[in-house]
Amino acid sequence: MANDSTVFVGLDVHKDSIVAAYSVGFSEVVSLGKVGIRDRDIDRLCSRMQSKASRVMFVYEAGPCGYGLQRYLARKGFECWLCAPSLIARKAGDRVKTDRRDAEHLVRQLRADELSFVHVPDERDEAFRDLVRAWGAAKQDLRRARQRLKSFLLVHGVRYAGTADWRDAHRRWLSEFVFPEPWSQIAFEEHRRAIEDRLERCQRLEALLREAAPQWRFYPAIRALQALRGVQFTVAVGLLAEIGDLSRFDSPRQLMAWLGLVPSESSSGLRIRKGAITRAGNSHARRLLVEAAWSYRYPPKVSRIIQVGTRACRRYVVERAWIAQLRLCKRFRRLIHAGKHPNVAIAAVARELTGFVWDIAQRAQPTAPAA
Repeated sequence: MANDSTVFVGLDVHKDSIVAAYSVGFSEVVSLGKVGIRDRDIDRLCSRMQSKASRVMFVYEAGPCGYGLQRYLARKGFECWLCAPSLIARKAGDRVKTDRRDAEHLVRQLRADELSFVHVPDERDEAFRDLVRAWGAAKQDLRRARQRLKSFLLVHGVRYAGTADWRDAHRRWLSEFVFPEPWSQIAFEEHRRAIEDRLERCQRLEALLREAAPQWRFYPAIRALQALRGVQFTVAVGLLAEIGDLSRFDSPRQLMAWLGLVPSESSSGLRIRKGAITRAGNSHARRLLVEAAWSYRYPPKVSRIIQVGTRACRRYVVERAWIAQLRLCKRFRRLIHAGKHPNVAIAAVARELTGFVWDIAQRAQPTAPAA
């Protein structure tokens, strides 16, 4: 990749500063110090780098600053890559870390072709993912609010006789319960109203998701994935929003590794030792797959929801979904009978479920962004 006609530029990007370093080919790495964060500062840096070589390649670490700088440089016609910070090689004895050294290290790694780059979604895909994550955050807030109320009742020795599943009977009991102390009653009402507010927010965001999903380019894949047991609308939307274009994975094994569902390994010589899953990659998508995998504890069955959802699906999708049920339910039972912990068995089922997700979505989703 590297030659004298290429200048490699490493950027250490922060909210209020950008530190740059570069090298022309395999020449000495030169530090430029802080270059500024405004557009005109970036333009000045680009002009300076263009004067040194015909090809300019930028790289910086993926982080909280998002993809704005990458998109700006791409619009100006430059190659710009985002690398995964957790996969950057570091010297074990190196105890000095500064912005200048980080930028220089990125230059050396880039020209040696030893960086792992992350996928940059287009702006429309990222906007839809923002909506999905807002819905996910609302669900987490609702879960925490419910737990706070349960803890409050437990402290005061108040117990519900039935199942506290937050359905109509449980919520009706909460609305009618009264504490003898007025101050405790005020606190109780505030906890209960917080739950109602968060529940309303979840319902509002889910309605917006259902309204926006048909306008998204991956909507055919969303519908196809709902043929799988445990993958309903919200799970299918969340998976595709986090993973994006599945055609960038050449095989389902690559997707499994990207999701962190493959076993970790520490082998040497004749000793082979495999451990827990790596938990690398996208934690949101991995959590959704694990939640979907729990439905395969039960015998294979095509529920009424799946029957209604698969009426418009291709025959191949319906058949693959049924094969997935037969295979994954059998897989779970065999692992449990072998003495595996249920969580270990579910992780294995989620890993194999990923393969079916990759196969079905590949055949349903487009390979290029809509114009």
